[in-house]
Amino acid sequence: MGIKSDDDDVKDEDVQTQSGFGSCIVIQNLPKAPEEKYEKLMGVVRTIATKLGDVRENGIYMPLDDATKTTKGFAFVEMARKEDADAALSDERFVNGYQLDKNHKLTLCRFDDFDKYAKVPDEYASPEPVAYKQPENLHSWLADKLGRDQYVMRHGDNTVVCYNDGKRSRAEVAYQREYWTESFVQWSPQGTMLATMHRQGMAVWGGPNFTRINRFSHQNVRLIDFSPNEKYILSYTSHEPVNARDSFHVLINVFDVRSGKLLRKFEGPVDEYAVGSSAGPNGALKWPVFKWAGGRDDLYFARLGRGKISIFECPSMALLGKESLKVDGVQDFEWSPVEAVLAAYSAEQGNQPARISLIKIPERTEMRQKNMLNVSDVKLYWHPQGTYLAVKVEAWTKTKKSTVTNFQIFCVKDKDVPLEVFELKNNKERVLNFAWEPKGHRFAVVHGDGPRPNISFFSMRDDKGRLGVRELKMLESRACNVISWSPQGRIIVLAGLKNFNGQLEFFNVDEMETMATAEHFMATDVEWDPTGRYVATVVSHVQQMENGVKMWSFGGRELYSAQRDKLYQFSWRPRMPSLLPPEKEAEIVKNLKQYTKRYDEEDEQLLQQADADVLQERQRALDEWKAYCESRRNYAALQLDFKRELYGPRFAEKEYTIQKVMVEQVVDQKEEPYSTK
Repeated sequence: MGIKSDDDDVKDEDVQTQSGFGSCIVIQNLPKAPEEKYEKLMGVVRTIATKLGDVRENGIYMPLDDATKTTKGFAFVEMARKEDADAALSDERFVNGYQLDKNHKLTLCRFDDFDKYAKVPDEYASPEPVAYKQPENLHSWLADKLGRDQYVMRHGDNTVVCYNDGKRSRAEVAYQREYWTESFVQWSPQGTMLATMHRQGMAVWGGPNFTRINRFSHQNVRLIDFSPNEKYILSYTSHEPVNARDSFHVLINVFDVRSGKLLRKFEGPVDEYAVGSSAGPNGALKWPVFKWAGGRDDLYFARLGRGKISIFECPSMALLGKESLKVDGVQDFEWSPVEAVLAAYSAEQGNQPARISLIKIPERTEMRQKNMLNVSDVKLYWHPQGTYLAVKVEAWTKTKKSTVTNFQIFCVKDKDVPLEVFELKNNKERVLNFAWEPKGHRFAVVHGDGPRPNISFFSMRDDKGRLGVRELKMLESRACNVISWSPQGRIIVLAGLKNFNGQLEFFNVDEMETMATAEHFMATDVEWDPTGRYVATVVSHVQQMENGVKMWSFGGRELYSAQRDKLYQFSWRPRMPSLLPPEKEAEIVKNLKQYTKRYDEEDEQLLQQADADVLQERQRALDEWKAYCESRRNYAALQLDFKRELYGPRFAEKEYTIQKVMVEQVVDQKEEPYSTK
């Protein structure tokens, strides 16, 4: 298709064929058994090899010493694929040696390593120095003089990164590219990189020119997930079963983002990973399978198992404490966004009640727990600042024909982790949505059984800062099915998407008043920018018509819109967390009026510049038109002389038009009697 490859400047790598030794590994430190015990030892080796992965037919060879008639203490194992050999070498059971018995600790190595080390020269030769190449600044977009945020749009075959210039009510293209990805793009959590998806794997891009930082090999990758601090990236794919009796096979890779090195593989049947909340409809798998612990260190990630939570530590990628965390009946868990504390939900089992536990890692100490009875369903909602954990509990009534809903809120940062329990006025109403205010102590609940639900606002503190749930206000009968808080709090958008045809209400929770109402017909998504200054509403390709984006101020004023056919994706570029302590941020907010005059002057200059840009564009268009007319003036004069010579004396006649006129004339007319017979 005439598309230049990013790999044109990369030398072709040596391809390992199936007849080579890339898939062959060596098991060392085996017992030296006599010939009569050869078959018994071979059975042990065969058992160990099958634990490592798929082995080729007749792919195990254990040599025998002709002189002593005993085995030589090692065996060759040929895996089905090179990837299987890579996974076997990183298997945590063999990394520090596999204890076969009291005297034999087995280790693994690649067969090719012998040839590689044999080629090491006896004399040291210093490598040639490589000239230092200045890398691109991955945070250059944060230094924008106007403080603008970026977003990415993917429509048709095009991917476009734009600056949102809300003050001048326009978007400015920062970078665009055709056929950049084969499925979707994804920002890293701090906005440093943009990941693109390809059949061969993933690539990450960054800097002002979006140059490629690294690439990761994973055939037919479908989904990815970054760690919070962008040190690691997980990729997922699944393979269809060979026959009807088998299940889908899952493969999840863990890569180091900077080096591109594969650190760990997780693979197996989908049933092994689709457990509890990780299981979707019809036994499918919900992504992400692994969840990262909060904080800025990327220390732990974990997945759900049957009756356990497997927690892995970084950078070793080994199981924490060499064993999983045993939690009977566990169905779901969530990490705190700011620290290594996880909340786990265990379902009822026999006489054991359902249970919510707060567990601190790596100590595995239980900070708080709560037992519950007759539980139908549970949802966990961490506050973005990790101060609270809200647990929505749907419990069966005595008749088992209906459920009632209550909320149990753990105050994680308070001494002894106190628990607050509250119910809605009508606890039999359905709870459609729940959302914490990102900064503060308030939360919103969408509830009701009718087509137009109610929205209630609550606070975890009273006016004096004392702990206790209190209702602030209830908005009745709203066309709303999605609530979206500003990242700075205070402002919330009550959106009626899809079936509600894009009804929008911009609500100020501080003043408890509606600032504006608007409509974006057929809108499917609402996305706040990271600063809370602007909000975008999107009509994606889910709708057949009117695909595009509308940009609004936080107060509900429409700034500009952009229509894009086949709009597949819209995503704001995240910002890095603030390095200022909360006290300093509060001080800045308190003294914000001191800076208002300066910023108002800058805004006025921007508006004047925008007006000047419009006038300049109009003048440019007028000048182009005048230049065109001037360039055609000689041609018009020549054409006039040619007509004068061609028409001769008739050239002086005025222009005329010929019209055809139709006239009706009666030739004859007579009257005759009319008879119906």
